[in-house]
This record gives sequence, structure tokens and C-alpha cells, in this order.
Amino acid sequence: MVMNIVGLIGWLAAWIGLLAVLVVFLSPGFAFLFVPFLIYSLYRAVLQLRYFPAAFRMRRILQTYPWQILRGVPSGLTKHPEVIGRQYGWFELPNPARPEQRLPLVFPQHLRTEWWSRRLALRAKPELKAQIEVVWFAGDPRFIGLIAAPTPNGEAPRRLHVLQQQSGADDGRCFADWGATPEDIERGRRVGIHPAQPDTRRGKTS
Repeated sequence: MVMNIVGLIGWLAAWIGLLAVLVVFLSPGFAFLFVPFLIYSLYRAVLQLRYFPAAFRMRRILQTYPWQILRGVPSGLTKHPEVIGRQYGWFELPNPARPEQRLPLVFPQHLRTEWWSRRLALRAKPELKAQIEVVWFAGDPRFIGLIAAPTPNGEAPRRLHVLQQQSGADDGRCFADWGATPEDIERGRRVGIHPAQPDTRRGKTS
């Protein structure tokens, strides 16, 4: 969150500074030199604004779920057969109710996924793949999660990114099949997921 704010302020300051230099110190003939930089800095400032919803969601996830450190998590960049809709890479994470069952979570949009894409690619170099052999995860794979790579010393997470569940569980049936309790669903609601409550007596939604 702090870095998002710093980035937004930085790009806005760059735009204002360039405009001030052009207007105050230079003649109109130099405008063509500054226009590309003015457009780019304004574009980056607008792009920075798009990061804030994800940053707020990351904060809510971390307030609800603890970090876990996982090794050898199956992942890929190709389309996952169980996932509906757009996807830009996926991780299969253990179901908290049934650890032997793995559920896919995906990057639902390509914004800020370049670093991950290079390491999830089928032909990624071994030294790149090794950087995500161990990952930090906070969340519930039945709903949503936050994935992160470890820092070089392995003591903290970095490259945080939100993953979403897109396996056709929008009506709540799969949540019951995956062993989600009302308490699990309530935690999901705290981070903005609003599934139907499962009927735990019959294994169906109410």
C-alpha cells in the first residue's frame, strides 16, 4: 500500500515538474520533446491508481488469513482445465478441509503478472523456476488467496499478488463439496467473496 502511494505521488510529481519546466523555462518549440514524457508519466499515474483495489484486498486477506510457507506447489501458465474464464497463470493449493485435494487459484488479469509469468512458463530457465519452488500463501483456495515469492534470504514475502477461485463455484455447491463450513464462508466474506451458504446437513446450498 505504501509503495502504491509513493509511486502515485512520484509519477504525478514527475508530470507536474515536466509541465512546469516546459511552460516556465522553455519556448513552445520544445513542446514536442516533452509531450511523450508527459503522456507516459500521466499514463503511469493512472495505472498506479488501478493497483489500489488490489492493495486494499491484499490487506483484507492478510487481516483474515495467516501466511503459510509451501514448497513444490503445482503451477503453470497454460489454461487450467478446471478454471472458467480468463486466467494468466495458476497454482494448485491444498484444500484446508481435505489436504489431499488440490484446488486451482488463478491470476484473473495480467496486470503486474510479468514477473510471475516468466517463472511459470513451461520453458522458464531452472534458475527462474527455483525462485518459486517455495511460495508464501495466505488465504483459502476455495475462495481467494494471496501468493508471494520469498525474499533471497527466505525470511519475508515479496511480489505479492491476489489469486482468485474460478472453478465454477459461484452458486455455492462446490463450496459445500469442498468442505467449506459457514465459518469458512464468513471468513471469505470478510475479503469480499459472497458465496451462498452451504446446507451442511444435505451438502447443498440453502
